[in-house]
Amino acid sequence: MKEVYYTIPAKMHAELKIRLLYDEISITKFIRNFIEGYINNDENISNFVEKYKQQREIQNKAKRAKNTKLIKKGKALSKQFNLAKEEIEDIYDVLESEGYTEL
Repeated sequence: MKEVYYTIPAKMHAELKIRLLYDEISITKFIRNFIEGYINNDENISNFVEKYKQQREIQNKAKRAKNTKLIKKGKALSKQFNLAKEEIEDIYDVLESEGYTEL
C-alpha cells in the first residue's frame, strides 16, 4: 500500500467532506474508486478527464483524439474476443516472460 497526500483549499475540503457524508462514502473509498475507474478507462471518468484536458488545453486536439480512438479500439477488441481483465493480464504476463517488453 502507498499513502497519498494532497493539498486542497480548506473550503474545497469542507465541501468535499459534506458531499461525501451525504453520499455515505469515505474520502479514501472515493479517491480509491476514482483512481480505479481512471486506470480501467471507465467511460464516465474518461469523459470527465477528456473534458478537463480540453478545457485546460492539456495535450493538443490531435493527441486527445488519437488517445480516445485507441481506448475505443481496445474496448472493441476486448468485446470482440470476449476477454476478461484477468485473461488480458495473463496474455501480458506470457508476452513479458518471453521477452516482449515494448507493449
